[in-house]
Amino acid sequence: MPDMRFAPPNPLRIADRASGLNALSVRSYNERLVLSLLLQNQDISRMEIGERTGLSAQAVSVIVRSLEQEGLVAKGEAQRGRVGPPTFPVSLNPGGAYAVGVSFGFRRTEVVLIDFVGRLRFQTVLASTLLDACDDGTALLGAVTQAAAALPPDLRGRIAGIGLAIPEGQAPADASTNGGTGLAELRRRIEQALGLPVFVQNDITAAAGAESLFGVARSLNDYLFFYLGARLHSRLILNHQIYHGNSGLSFEVGVLNLERELARAGGPTDTLWERASDWPDLGSVFEAWRESCTERLRQSIAALSQFVEVRTIVLSSFIPAAVCRLLCDDLKQALPDIEALASSVGNRPKAVGAASLPFSSRFMVE
Repeated sequence: MPDMRFAPPNPLRIADRASGLNALSVRSYNERLVLSLLLQNQDISRMEIGERTGLSAQAVSVIVRSLEQEGLVAKGEAQRGRVGPPTFPVSLNPGGAYAVGVSFGFRRTEVVLIDFVGRLRFQTVLASTLLDACDDGTALLGAVTQAAAALPPDLRGRIAGIGLAIPEGQAPADASTNGGTGLAELRRRIEQALGLPVFVQNDITAAAGAESLFGVARSLNDYLFFYLGARLHSRLILNHQIYHGNSGLSFEVGVLNLERELARAGGPTDTLWERASDWPDLGSVFEAWRESCTERLRQSIAALSQFVEVRTIVLSSFIPAAVCRLLCDDLKQALPDIEALASSVGNRPKAVGAASLPFSSRFMVE
């Protein structure tokens, strides 16, 4: 079994720090504790940091000052209006750290660069997948190198690592079964070329992690996460921990099913997989698909509710945001007691989730 560094199945666990670390290494547990809080909260005072971490005021002051000097956090504008001196909220410095994410999708591979608050700084798409026999990894290595080079030379030392989001059901250490370059070899080549640690995670779990760190689920402790891709997948999040079970269960109500039905009816299918702002009018086929998606979501929530009380669901996808919002509205009508939220991460949630892996693994605590 090759030596592989794995990112955690949840966004609050420290990964192996034995090798491949650069100057961005966080030195103490308490520093990681403060960064964990800032990754999931924005603009909080030092007093709030102390209250929520249990650290003394002096310890918080020392840690925040140290992180400011490293450029990882920034002090906001003075908050006045209360008795005593003004307070200064603390938040992550967007340019304090960066990460590259790679998502091996159903029909293409996406490569992104994000900053410390999850904003896209670079994105590109490759017309290949993890198992393509014709791909020896050169194109992917070139895209990852291009993503890193999107930063000015003086900022490239702030890249915390590279995350790979692999397809559901694909074992992390699998080599390609079709003669292409295996994942372990890709990881080795990337680490060798860029001198950065590579973290690996299942793509649906990575997307859920992105929503927890950067999206509408940032303030949620417990919710049910759905990813609508070629198929429909889910994850359960309890107290910020992402549970994916061991069955790899998914449902055939995804975009692949819509494509088949449209093709059967002679409708347009060419825009379904594009990261477009909207789809064209797909008529009755779309309405039937929309109804089947809502019903499958309803059934999944009902099944889980026999064991765990779920009040909030988050729907993530690469499809147009307007379609996600329609499905959430349909679900609210079907289940009035459920709060259904469309993702706010954008239309590349798996790639952003992959890029979040170095952050969660290197700057957060369990």
